[in-house]
This record gives sequence, structure tokens and C-alpha cells, in this order.
Amino acid sequence: MKISVRNLEPTKVKLTITVDPEEFNPYLDAARKEIAKQVTVPGFRKGHVPGKIIDQRIGFAAVAGEAVNNGVPELYSKALEEKKIRPMAQPEIDVQEVPSSAKDETKLKFVATVERRPDIELPELEGMEIDVPKAEITDEDVNNRLENLRQRFGTLVGVDRPAAKGDFANIDLVAQIDGETVDSQEGVSYELGSNTMLDGLDEALDGLSAGEETTFEGTLEAGEHEGEKAQIKVKVNSVKAEELPELDDDFAQEASEFDTLDELKADIRKACERDAEGRQATEARDAFIAKLKEGLEIPVPKGVKAEAAEQHLKGMTPDPEQATKEQKAEAEEAAENELRDQMVLDALAEKMDVKVSQMDVTNFLASIAQQYGMDPSAFINAIIRNGQLGSAVEEVGRSKGLLAGMRAVTFKCEGEVLDLSSFLGDVAEDEEAESVEAASAAAAVADELAQAEDAE
Repeated sequence: MKISVRNLEPTKVKLTITVDPEEFNPYLDAARKEIAKQVTVPGFRKGHVPGKIIDQRIGFAAVAGEAVNNGVPELYSKALEEKKIRPMAQPEIDVQEVPSSAKDETKLKFVATVERRPDIELPELEGMEIDVPKAEITDEDVNNRLENLRQRFGTLVGVDRPAAKGDFANIDLVAQIDGETVDSQEGVSYELGSNTMLDGLDEALDGLSAGEETTFEGTLEAGEHEGEKAQIKVKVNSVKAEELPELDDDFAQEASEFDTLDELKADIRKACERDAEGRQATEARDAFIAKLKEGLEIPVPKGVKAEAAEQHLKGMTPDPEQATKEQKAEAEEAAENELRDQMVLDALAEKMDVKVSQMDVTNFLASIAQQYGMDPSAFINAIIRNGQLGSAVEEVGRSKGLLAGMRAVTFKCEGEVLDLSSFLGDVAEDEEAESVEAASAAAAVADELAQAEDAE
């Protein structure tokens, strides 16, 4: 197989692949056997029709077409591996030459154009030191969490006074456009100051007592008239204030397993410390990736970037076509940063010689399924049917590469070595856990994925 590579852009290549007859012939033979299983030829058992007869009765063109469909993807993958090209998108394939008969010496020739990951030269990890800010918590952090817990045990009580910020008002709403009622709601509970319904509603309710009403102009945010201005009539049915329990030992006993408020506060402080350590580990991760990218010019594939930006835009606005210039620019910037991080982590996984096992992928997909309350087997089947298994493998590889890379460098905080082992784990422990789990899980995992592939 002859492979020529032409760089169209820093992140786009054109491969011209010419396949010798002896390398293409096995695909032709496999195509003949597959066709023989599907056709009936008098004088021959189904599936046992000689190849020459298939060529004569069915036509060599059909055989060659089947061989090309099956062979080109495999030959393309071999070419990528040989030339060490890492694709980031599906290729555009153009089959240019195909033999017209079994005796035709014409070589199969096709062109594949694909966006690729650029070559990235990562810095050496040995001796690398990265500074991370100290994980600090304050009394305010503890008090805020305690206050949140206190609010969970609060109760609403009716008050005979005008509504104010923080109160809960039971209200009726009527929206009119040109004197015609277009929407109405009754008995809605609304917290003043939350700004979760209509612009102007908080200001309209502030100072109203039960039984009072007012009218204001607002923009409708849902329904048939979304985005239109309307006259909103709001009536207050009742006003309730939140009554919070006293912070004492009785509250500690009601809200937790502790007997005293001091014990509850001590436990909350420990939780805050764990959260702070988690944030510190996240900062260490971000600092590590930033260190890897430091000084590197990493071009981003245009097509891949456009698709990623579109996905970001869909998450920012219900109608991407109506997105503002600022939103589009923000989506593009987010897509670029995300893709650069992915490419760096892919390069890191290669540098660390990361291996992704079937169990790794299954555990990863099972954890995602659990987050969304889905059956793991059904979720894995769906991933395979939708052709997303490769993306899952890449994601697991990035995660394992990141952990391996972070284990290989030294993190410091205020001059002292920072121990992140509780977040990064240990290589020996990982290998031991994998070997223990593999005996019981490998067979089940393989069967699960095989069943999904068979179903497809």
C-alpha cells in the first residue's frame, strides 16, 4: 500500500492511498463469500458458489463495490496508523480508481481528506514543579453553610404587613396585550427578590399587602407571546415570612446526629475543609494543564471548532440562529479552549503510554448512567448504537493520562510539597484493583459489549 500525505492546513491533511492487488484481493474474496450467502445459483448450494461464478452471474462491479465498502475503512485506518495521523473528525473519502474485472491490474486508489490533531511537543514532566494556592476556609464559609442548613428547617408564617424582599407572596397574574388577556395564573407562590419570573415583578410586589393589586409592563418569557410586551396585573392573596429556628443545641439535634451546636459546627468545618481541598485539587489540575500549554502554539481544526461552537451555542440560547455576536464569540472561545485542552490531554495520554481497558470504558459509562438514573446496560447499548464508543474511549484515555501526568510532577503550596494522593490515587493501587476486579468483571463486560454490538 502506497500512502502519500499532503498538508492542506496545519490541522488538515489529504491522504492518497494506492492499494496493491495482492492487498485488495482478500477483500474481493470476502465480498464474493458474503454475496454467495445471499444469492441462489442453480447447481450450487447457498453459500458455496465459486468466486468466478459470482463474478459472472452477479457481476464484478457488485463484488468490487462490496469490497471497497468493507476495505476502504480498514485501509484508511492502517494508513493513519502508519503515518501517525490522529484524526479529529470523520474523513471525506473519494474512491478514484477501482479494478473493473478480476484480471484488471488497475490498483484501488482513494483519497481521504481529514482534520487532524496537530503535532504537540509537550514539556518534560520530570522535575516539573507547579505552585497551587492554599486551600483556605473562613468562619464565614462555615456560617453560610450553617445558615443554609437552618433555612432547610425554616417555616413560612403569615404576616399582616406589606411584602418585602425575602417574603413569599401568593399571587394571581393576568397578562394582557392590547386589552386582550393572553395568559393568566392563580395561586402562584413567589419569593420577592428572587427575580425568577418576570422582570419588574419584584418591584411591583414590594410594599403590597394581602388583598392589594397593581399593574406593570413586562416582557413575557414563555408561551405563544414570548418576547412581547404586555400589561401585567398582579394581585397579592397573602404574604408569608420565613421563620428560622434558633441556632442552639435543640436545632443541632433536630438537623443532625450531633447533640450540641458546637459539634455540628465542627462537622460543618470539616466538610468545608474537604470542599476546599477539592477546589485546591481542581486548581492543581487546571494549573497543570496550563503549564503543559505554556508557550505552545496549538492550531484548532476549523470544522471541529465550528461544530463544537455550535454545541456551546445551543446550550446558551434556545435559538442559536438568533444568537448575538457576543454569544457567538463566547461560544467560539469556549470551543477553542475546550479543544486545545482535549488535544493536549490526548498528547499527554500518548506520552504516558496510557492503555484503556474494556473495564475502564464500562466503568466510565456506568458512572454516567448512574448520574442520570439510567440502566447501565441500556446506556452502553445506546452509546454503541449511536457510534459514540470511540468518544468514550478517548475521554477515558484523557482522564487516565491526566492522572498519570499529575502523579509525575510535584505540586507545592507555599513552598511545601502538596499531597494530592487522595484525589489522584496511586498507580500500584490502581493496578491491584484492576487485577482483582478483572477476574470477575472482564467476562461480564465483554459479554455486555458483545451483546450490544450483535444487537446493532
